[in-house]
Amino acid sequence: MMDPQIERKLIEIMRVIHESDKPIGARAIADELNNRGYDIGERAVRYHLRILDERGFTSKHGYAGRTLTELGEREMNDALIADRFGFVISRIEEMAFRTTYNPETNEGVMPVNISYFDKDDLETVIEVISYTAHEGYMISPRVRIIEEDEELLSLPPGKIGIATVCSVAFDGLLLKAGIPVEPAYGGILQIENRKPARFSDLISYSGTSIDPIQIFMSRKTTSVLDVLEKGEGKILANLRQINSSAYDRAREVMKKVERVGLAGYFPPGEVDETLLGAPVETGKFGIAIVGGINGICALEETGIKIKTNPVSTVMEYKTMKEI
Repeated sequence: MMDPQIERKLIEIMRVIHESDKPIGARAIADELNNRGYDIGERAVRYHLRILDERGFTSKHGYAGRTLTELGEREMNDALIADRFGFVISRIEEMAFRTTYNPETNEGVMPVNISYFDKDDLETVIEVISYTAHEGYMISPRVRIIEEDEELLSLPPGKIGIATVCSVAFDGLLLKAGIPVEPAYGGILQIENRKPARFSDLISYSGTSIDPIQIFMSRKTTSVLDVLEKGEGKILANLRQINSSAYDRAREVMKKVERVGLAGYFPPGEVDETLLGAPVETGKFGIAIVGGINGICALEETGIKIKTNPVSTVMEYKTMKEI
């Protein structure tokens, strides 16, 4: 049996190939995997590609790169899905562990989502994301614009990238303070009179191979623009669980980071009680955190085409500027 870590990398390579609209080579695959937090070089990617070729999952198109075969598409979506269960939580835990940001010194890295879009849409992208962030429905109003010639991200021609702070930042900041956080659910949070009312839909992190936030985003179930303009609508949000013994300490940490502009969370619930209609395990309390890509959802609602990789990588927070 092949090492599960190799299988996981094979799946991620297949995902990268699947998401490309043309044949993609080993170097571009390695760049994209690094953007997603995988420390893997071009040589290692070539090794994994040979395995995929031998299994009949990929097809080589000369120097242009590879595409998935019909068998590869089917295998990625079906046969290998069991190997991906628990991957989302592992990814969150990894990004939380890699978070080093210190709000007192403004030094260190934060987990970010990476999105890219047409250059002509830059002004609208900045306007909408700024509006969403300053209304409190994103984690931070700081972003980083990534130009085509930067080495940080491999962008398609004619595209610009934007990094937004991911909600996993709170997991990392709490973990850094000695407070373990458990991802419980991703869901759709109903907003009424500009206040959180209830979760209208939830997907457990423990039972899915795909980020629940990404699932809801792809279903286009949000109405972020209505929330911004009318105070009524649906946004993306997460529910985290924390042990009851850390209740006071967690509140203290959250208030401290709020003072440096990190927002997007709602008051924690009581121990052993549901939060906004979402169940919480015995001996724990819940805290609801807005999705870091609500601004991206708002942009999609305007009709702008934008592609996003949630929980993509970590970035020096001081290199991000407020918009």
